[in-house]
Amino acid sequence: MNPPDEGAPDELPGVAPRLRDLRRARGLTLETAAQRAGLSPAHLSRLETGRRQPSLPMLLGLARIYGTTVSELLGEQPPGRDAVIRSGGFEGTEADGWMYRQAGGSGRAMQALRVRVPYGAQGDLVRVHPGEEWLYVLEGRLRVGLGDTVHDLEPGDSAHFDSLTPHRIAAVDRCGAELLFVHSLLQSPAAELCLGSGLHPR
Repeated sequence: MNPPDEGAPDELPGVAPRLRDLRRARGLTLETAAQRAGLSPAHLSRLETGRRQPSLPMLLGLARIYGTTVSELLGEQPPGRDAVIRSGGFEGTEADGWMYRQAGGSGRAMQALRVRVPYGAQGDLVRVHPGEEWLYVLEGRLRVGLGDTVHDLEPGDSAHFDSLTPHRIAAVDRCGAELLFVHSLLQSPAAELCLGSGLHPR
């Protein structure tokens, strides 16, 4: 999937100003926040002005830095501390090709999401960041690369791994894949990186 045009309108209205306001509220300069997120200041500036769409890994990293959740970054109505999240149609939010919706309460140590991965979206994006991830395939087939090992997962298969292990996630078939995704919001002094194949454009 090609990156959005620099002059394209923000497809996630409200995210850009929230990113900027949260950074300022935490007393972080653009340079400091960008360094912690593994981004260049120019790239973070484009995210804050709506000229680039953040990917899900970027949203996870920024949410961790700012002490919030992806759902709150997206302006979704938080369910509070309710223990039960009712089912419904897949009315999610798109971020860099992926569709996802909240599947757990906000303000927790873990973020639970229901994710739809279209074929060809972010398949070459290598992720490295603190925390742990667990995923469970609901529909379609999912290709998960962990370091130098590649696994093709069928519906009912799951994976649980340390997020500092370089990992890639992609749909195998053109019909895409759907999964449950849980990420722990562990704080770590380790550098937080979201790297593309080789070097992801900043």
